Amino acid sequence: MRGTRLGGGRPPTARLMMALVAVCATALVLVAPEPMKSQRSRGRKAAGKAAAAPDGALLDAVENANGTIERYDRLLPGEMPRWISARAKLAGVTLRPDALDALASALGPDTERIENEVRKLAAWANGEPVTGPDVRSLVSGAIESDVFELTKAVVRRDVRAAAPLLDRLLAEGNAPQQLLALLLWQFRVLLFAASDPRPAEAERMAKAIKSSSGAILRYTQYARGLGPRDIARAYEALYACDISIKTGRAESDETALLLCVMDLCGVPGADLRDFMLVEAPKRGG
Repeated sequence: MRGTRLGGGRPPTARLMMALVAVCATALVLVAPEPMKSQRSRGRKAAGKAAAAPDGALLDAVENANGTIERYDRLLPGEMPRWISARAKLAGVTLRPDALDALASALGPDTERIENEVRKLAAWANGEPVTGPDVRSLVSGAIESDVFELTKAVVRRDVRAAAPLLDRLLAEGNAPQQLLALLLWQFRVLLFAASDPRPAEAERMAKAIKSSSGAILRYTQYARGLGPRDIARAYEALYACDISIKTGRAESDETALLLCVMDLCGVPGADLRDFMLVEAPKRGG
């Protein structure tokens, strides 16, 4: 029964313990609310150390039923690549460095989801190495993480980082309007994050924009220094890009998005709002 959470409250009754053992197929994973002394321990030795705890009888019952007990520490951001690599090795799948980075960025410290996504990638790869583009096409949230890297570069006004990243996203087959929509959504989150909200405030904001309080709080560190005028200017640039794409005022959709990113980075002469003042040309004419 993977993902079972124990700890706190009353010790489980004998009936509950037997029920848990009965449905336990291969492993019972204990998620600790605080770091454990050992990074990971398995088997009878781990259960013996935990025997004095209120849940010790349950651990013994699981092992008596030929189950497996695994104990995991809380994962820190810097530990994610090593953890994912270890799970990939167990699943028999090879992750290229860019795939490892994409997974770590998209999944965060969610060990259960890492397990599921790594197994899914292993089944899909069928022995072949998994690349970054594979992850971005198969794992939900991976493309959003890449676009967030683009957003962070734009907020820093770092066109040397933003332009190559946009070029890669387009080369991987992502539609310009899809990337534009993600940029717009992320600037919407930045608008709320710029006020440096408390968790309760972030919860209310998240409901208003159909996001999560975690996303708003995560964006706070990147929104520092952004004022309402900066966000409004970004909205104008994104809106002008959308109009340019829909009316064909730019040479191509990809060119319109590149100009928008350059404008957001503060590059002179890339303001798409100027295109809205002239009649739309006919492409291919």
